[in-house]
Amino acid sequence: MKKVTIIGVPEHFNFPWHLAIEEGAFEARGIQLEWTDIPEGTGKMAQMLKDQETDLAIILTEGITKSITEGNPSKIVQEYIASPLLWGIHVGANSDLHHMDDLKGKKAAISRYGSGSHLMAYVNAQNQGWDTEGLNFEVINNLDGAVEALSDGTADYFMWERFTTKPIVDKGIFRRITDCPTPWPCFVIAATDKFIAENSTVLNHILEVINSYTLEFKQIPSIDRTLANNYSQQLEDLQQWMTLTRWSQKNLAPNTLKQVQETLIDLNLISQCMPYEDLVFTKK
Repeated sequence: MKKVTIIGVPEHFNFPWHLAIEEGAFEARGIQLEWTDIPEGTGKMAQMLKDQETDLAIILTEGITKSITEGNPSKIVQEYIASPLLWGIHVGANSDLHHMDDLKGKKAAISRYGSGSHLMAYVNAQNQGWDTEGLNFEVINNLDGAVEALSDGTADYFMWERFTTKPIVDKGIFRRITDCPTPWPCFVIAATDKFIAENSTVLNHILEVINSYTLEFKQIPSIDRTLANNYSQQLEDLQQWMTLTRWSQKNLAPNTLKQVQETLIDLNLISQCMPYEDLVFTKK
């Protein structure tokens, strides 16, 4: 049995992996796939790939792209979620900030630098025509840290996946001002260069298994109820999320990666555009 480590956020996007693991689909191929939840998100996961603390990660497209351009010895091996991520823009329920314009010049809570919450704060600022050089950040590590920061006023607003934060909004802790969708497919599967070089056949098996699960995921009977129960969500919220979410079984398109890199360069978040083959592993 080949042991492989994989990490991802504890969110509904990744339920197909848990289903496949529970049903023994990887074991049937001789693979012991060990999943670890990383609530801190993409910045933490990129660091774990760089430090060889995991073989694989389900990670935000913009975050891993930035990390690879900065020397992370990893590659994108496949697109995972083809649809955009809906980033909810939240303030504390009792905040006197009520409109997007109110957030200009305010402090954004981010899980860490290089994370999606960090990078998307720039994308949102650019969308609003704000000076992106003047953004202020408070590192809060995870969702619990964001609740604390927005409640005690150490940060003013927080961007996180809309449906994951919906229960916090429902409880009257956060108030959502609006959404900011990513301009590209949101999640990819990434692997370390070392794992790819030494285990390309194993990687192909893993991709074949997960792709077979995501291809038919929406057709699983009562999957909306299963997800709602597993992630403490309202059924109607999960049903809406399911209609908006598209899983992918193909590689990230070159023009998509070009768009991601050009956006990051425009925001002064990376210094150079790298060739497609330096960022993406393609089967020979």
